[in-house]
Amino acid sequence: MPGTLKDLSKTWIREATRQKNGFSFMTWLGRPILQIGSDLMALQEIIWNLKPEFIIETGIAHGGSTIFYASMLELLGGSGKVISIDIEIRDHNRKAIEEHPLSKRVELIQGSSIDPATVAKVAALVNQRSALVILDSNHTHDHVLEELRLFSPFVRKGSYLIVFDTAIDDMPDDFFPDRPWKKGNSPKSAVHQFLKENNRFVIDTAIEEKILLTVAPDGFLKCIE
Repeated sequence: MPGTLKDLSKTWIREATRQKNGFSFMTWLGRPILQIGSDLMALQEIIWNLKPEFIIETGIAHGGSTIFYASMLELLGGSGKVISIDIEIRDHNRKAIEEHPLSKRVELIQGSSIDPATVAKVAALVNQRSALVILDSNHTHDHVLEELRLFSPFVRKGSYLIVFDTAIDDMPDDFFPDRPWKKGNSPKSAVHQFLKENNRFVIDTAIEEKILLTVAPDGFLKCIE
């Protein structure tokens, strides 16, 4: 991506985040979804090409992304499932997901994504089968780094480990005054540290080149071995 266009993309993400316009509670099959359209396009392409048996998601919020992933797996046929993890699944969101027509594709796990007991539950469900992992929960460096370490073993060669909201590192220091994350303490800083420790993954820059706008710069990690 040419430098000027990349800068414009960062500016758009920053201002959309500031004004909440990029995440204005559009819905996917009835559930509010907190992702921008270009990232969803990238996700559907990855899911269609990989045809994973499991999609492991940390961070549920209102369940829009959960239902999005479930709908992709439904189109693929087979028995694929979404394993969605959140430290607190609010009752009304749980009810809406469990009553959704695609609920058969979803396994909900309440607990910290970095709790060994949570990871053990995921491992029992996946049982050595193919998985795509998408991280979008607590955005601090330490939390995301631990998620990367714990969930990367589920990803096979050719699949992806996707880290959302790495764009936090491109925001001004005072952009999230009520949150612990900021530049240098973000998903992106965790990704860069993880890649120093683990040589199984590389940043797939081709995805960013195609979609132009993303909240996950440097966040599409492809497993190469």
